Amino acid sequence: MKELQYINQFFYKYRFRFLLGILISIASRYLAVKIPEVVKNSLNTANDYTQGITTDLNMVKQDLLYNILYIVGLAVLSGFFTFLMRQTIIVTSRLVEFDLKNEIYQQYQRLSLNFYKKNRTGDLMNRISEDVGKVRMYVGPALMYTINMLVMFSVAIYKMVQIDIKLTLYTLIPFPVLSVSIFILSKSINNKSTIVQQQLSRLTTFTQEIFSGINVIKSYAIEATIRKDFMEIADTNKEKNIDLYKVQALFFPLMILLVGVSNIIVLYIGGMQYIKGFISIGVIAEFIIYTNMLTWPVAMVGWVTSTIQQAEASQKRINEFLDQKPEIQNHSEVVDPIQGAIAFKNVSLTYDDTNIEALKDISFTVNPGESLAILGKTGSGKSSILNLVSRLYDPTSGEVLVDGKSIQEHNVYHLRNHIGFVPQDPFLFSDTIENNVRFGKEDATEEEVVQACKKAVVHNNIIEFNKKYKTILGERGVTLSGGQKQRVSIARAIIKNPKIYVFDDCLSAVDTETEEKILRNLKSVSANNTTLIVSHRISAAQHSDKIIVLDNGKIAQQGTHKELVSSKGIYQEIYQQQLEEKEIE
Repeated sequence: MKELQYINQFFYKYRFRFLLGILISIASRYLAVKIPEVVKNSLNTANDYTQGITTDLNMVKQDLLYNILYIVGLAVLSGFFTFLMRQTIIVTSRLVEFDLKNEIYQQYQRLSLNFYKKNRTGDLMNRISEDVGKVRMYVGPALMYTINMLVMFSVAIYKMVQIDIKLTLYTLIPFPVLSVSIFILSKSINNKSTIVQQQLSRLTTFTQEIFSGINVIKSYAIEATIRKDFMEIADTNKEKNIDLYKVQALFFPLMILLVGVSNIIVLYIGGMQYIKGFISIGVIAEFIIYTNMLTWPVAMVGWVTSTIQQAEASQKRINEFLDQKPEIQNHSEVVDPIQGAIAFKNVSLTYDDTNIEALKDISFTVNPGESLAILGKTGSGKSSILNLVSRLYDPTSGEVLVDGKSIQEHNVYHLRNHIGFVPQDPFLFSDTIENNVRFGKEDATEEEVVQACKKAVVHNNIIEFNKKYKTILGERGVTLSGGQKQRVSIARAIIKNPKIYVFDDCLSAVDTETEEKILRNLKSVSANNTTLIVSHRISAAQHSDKIIVLDNGKIAQQGTHKELVSSKGIYQEIYQQQLEEKEIE
């Protein structure tokens, strides 16, 4: 249970709740094990009357009636305490589940972008849902049944030893076999549980990707192929689960068999002792009830062991992520004012997941309030520069400065809060258009939302919808066209009014006329803000204060539009090519 030691912090946090649950559980089981003693007394009373030892029938009836009422009272009280026990321990396990899910989610938020490139969404979802659910079963039901089992065993066996130690020892003969069986089977369950959870993550990931890419699947008419792949994964998942439950299925029959053997021993050995006059008939009945009362706890040994092994396997998968340290660390709690000056000094960046050197010895400066356009072919490193400015990555070598101070010395959350980032592939949430824009400024008024959308030239599209700004978007904004999604994402950045605007080719899906309107509006709203624009179009770059042209991760050219268009090089080639395309149109 090494991996489950992580949960000990929650046991300590809710120690008083768990302690109360344990005390209630002890009370419940103690009341339950008092019943066999009353049954013994009743049988002995009846036996004494039949053998003529007691002749007063009314006294016998009175004793039996008293014992019946006593049994009913004990059963009711035991049931009431059992209810309280479940309310205490099971509810507390839900609180632990809540805390653990929040802890995992916070860790997911802390982890760097590179982490998400290496791990699949389905697997992340499975660990925070299915795996946490398995751990909750250990904290709640498994703990509750373990307490029940220990209390029942302790009290019942103590009572049995007090009555007849020889008969007790004979009754317990099958239990060492039980212990060895549990030890062997639990190891197998642990291994198979890990495989089952891994396979479930694979199935979840595959399903999530199918739903996300359903338009591609339908466009290429590959439903049959995808269904075949899904069936293969589902069949493997089924087989792994069957393997696990085959092992688990051995527990319960084995428990029942061993308890049955104990009953036979009680009847034979107890019967022989009764014949010899060593014990009363009531003792045999009491022992049989005790043995059968142990049936459920003994059966629960298997279930609890299986549950703990599954929880161990799940917590191990959770710990793998909880133990990871974010690559991007916040090294400062100091919040400095952001002015917007950006400088790259001999910056290089290599992505460790692909070993691609995206940037090579890049150096440039952008003063507060200036605009910088970045052009280049696909894969030249344009987006990598923006990722470094937002500190989604740290450079492999060199230094990125913001306001003359290393970006790593800034409070990362404060820095990002002053950046309005519009990605190339905008992400919109399944919420209203209004709330998607408010993502940039949570307390924005309706008028501010409308003004931001007007500046992003998307207002006229929105008011054509039946519910206008209250329109609920589909997953990832599927309700909108590509250009509309980009413009809503731009509105989100505008309403934030950050010190630094970062636009990553965010006008690629709009026509040139709309692009010109948006650029004019952006020029006015960002007049006093630093702006970085990545684009393939000269039209989006020509009005910038500075332009750099990247080629294979290096700066091939830099200057103003007038300087670059009159000089031979990549920029002039792109300009001539796009000019010819515009004339053809």
